[in-house]
Amino acid sequence: MRLASGSLRVGIVGLGNCASSFVQGLVRYRDARTPLPGLPNPELGGYAVSDIVIASAFDVAVGKVGEDVARAILAAPNNTRIFAEVPDIGVTVRRGPTLDGLGRYLVGEVAEADAPVADVAEALRRSRTEVLVSWLPVGAQRATEFYAEAALAAGCAFVNCIPAFIASDPAWAARFAERGLPVIGDDIKSQLGATILHRALATLFRQRGVRLDRTYQLNFGGNTDFLNMLERDRLASKKISKTRAVTSQMDTVPAEANVHVGPSDFVPWLEDRKWAYIRLEGTTFGDVPLNIEVKLEVWDSPNSAGIVIDAVRCAKLALDRGIGGALAAPSAWFMKSPPEQMDDHEAQAATLRFVAGPA
Repeated sequence: MRLASGSLRVGIVGLGNCASSFVQGLVRYRDARTPLPGLPNPELGGYAVSDIVIASAFDVAVGKVGEDVARAILAAPNNTRIFAEVPDIGVTVRRGPTLDGLGRYLVGEVAEADAPVADVAEALRRSRTEVLVSWLPVGAQRATEFYAEAALAAGCAFVNCIPAFIASDPAWAARFAERGLPVIGDDIKSQLGATILHRALATLFRQRGVRLDRTYQLNFGGNTDFLNMLERDRLASKKISKTRAVTSQMDTVPAEANVHVGPSDFVPWLEDRKWAYIRLEGTTFGDVPLNIEVKLEVWDSPNSAGIVIDAVRCAKLALDRGIGGALAAPSAWFMKSPPEQMDDHEAQAATLRFVAGPA
């Protein structure tokens, strides 16, 4: 397929570890023309990785606001793997509003810049941003809604990578549909993370006729995401999102007390690594018990960046085609809490049909 001409102009909200991995990936894979580890789709719908450029960026932290994006992604408290050297890209990080973006634990780790808050919608328009990606901290519902409003005002597609419900909220989805703007969300699935692995195991139980009686997923890590989630009041949407992602694959959902899916603790020396422990207890032929335990170790942020590279390209395809509202198939394939849950094989196939476009 002929690669698309021009560029796919992306705005970033939150220059944390996930944004760092995404920006590094644009450099690492810009010349990719065949599948590589972590990049199964070097070209998607006519868009190559090299078509994606950073057009705008917003944060609240000292060391990030006022800096070129290339330097901001290296600023504390970021602590993910560095796998590509990013040259200055000529985009300065602007000061966004804080609102509920900094929880009780993050306030002690993130010093706020004293720069004036930018007119975000105007900045998006001036930079000709086409797709706005939100990597705000978990629990930042008001801040997420602010940036969703800015995307609507500026005419941008919106990719919501956190568990603040926008695409899966019918009222928000309707507003994006009315403006003819696509939205993909909510809460990014990693490439091979705890949620997608847990879903696969739950699906295997169902497909093989094993009754799933009890299950848990316990996660801990050392990045600011896990530090932020020590504030249990900010965890409600995250726990709902992760639990729905797993239980949606079950024919019969166990009692609430028998399903625990959610972040667990913060271990600073793990840095951006995440360790996940998953256990499933079931009943098979003859009422005989069957138990599975799995431990997964990943670098958390690179594990999701490749998914976002595909998500922004799907959002751009929808813009090109004049499709507004929540994109059901890409949301189901890329996100934990989409407007419509699908089996993963179904979601992947539906996304590929979306990318291919009308016959």
